[in-house]
Amino acid sequence: MAGNKINQTITLRDGRLLGYAEYGTPQGKPVFFFHGNPSSRLGGRLMDEAANEINVRTIAIDRPGIGISDFKPGRQYLDWPDDVTQLADILRVDRFAILGISSGAPHTAACAFKIPDRLSAVAIVSGPCPFNIPVATAGMSMAWRLRALTGQRAPWLVRLFFGIIARSARHDPVGAISRTMGSLPEPDRVVMAQPEVVQWSSDSLREAFRSGSRGAAWDYALLTRPWGFKLDELSVKVQLWHGEVDATIPVRMGRYMAEVIPKCQARFFPDEGHISLIINHAKQILGNLVA
Repeated sequence: MAGNKINQTITLRDGRLLGYAEYGTPQGKPVFFFHGNPSSRLGGRLMDEAANEINVRTIAIDRPGIGISDFKPGRQYLDWPDDVTQLADILRVDRFAILGISSGAPHTAACAFKIPDRLSAVAIVSGPCPFNIPVATAGMSMAWRLRALTGQRAPWLVRLFFGIIARSARHDPVGAISRTMGSLPEPDRVVMAQPEVVQWSSDSLREAFRSGSRGAAWDYALLTRPWGFKLDELSVKVQLWHGEVDATIPVRMGRYMAEVIPKCQARFFPDEGHISLIINHAKQILGNLVA
């Protein structure tokens, strides 16, 4: 894809740059894609083939401080819909679908809460529920529980942790990804062994830290704190997709969201993990979103 399609920016009302990339069909049905963490707008590439097949225009956005988007001090989840609508207005997109994967999910829920009239459809894939819910960390590895606690109690340690990841991502992104393989369930290991997935993952990981670790660290810290709204307040239908062997975001989180989101259409896959779900079912997920 041409560089001018993956390195686009707009200037927001407060003067910040917001970066985004476009994939799929330029005249297709618009879907705004919210990446995981650490990742970036380049993560939208994983759905490029499916988007082309079913006439979807995927617009993948860097969150503040990530990739080519400027950092926003003190930002909260409910600030994100304002960035999204400003981009939509500049692109002259009135109504659009949104899809959030992993830590992009709270940003998706924030849009569903704050700008429901702009949304044609909503999908959450492999997403977490709020961490202040008792079931939130059940089933998580001890390492992830410690990270969650750190995000709540010692945000400076989160910055330190992401600084280590950033250095590794800049110097050896493929190696950084390879070192996580042992902790992944079999479905994730299978897809992550594919050369094209390794390339996509390493490019997106490196880009996440283009401007340092501050954006990714703040993004993670937000995940562990109160979100500023409740899932049972969402008024739009939410399509939820979750792998039952997901070791990153336990399926308990997905089941909790399926129970509390009033209009939730949930699908659980017994043989899919965190990343394998969206890679193996990209066409189905996008197809349902724009149907």
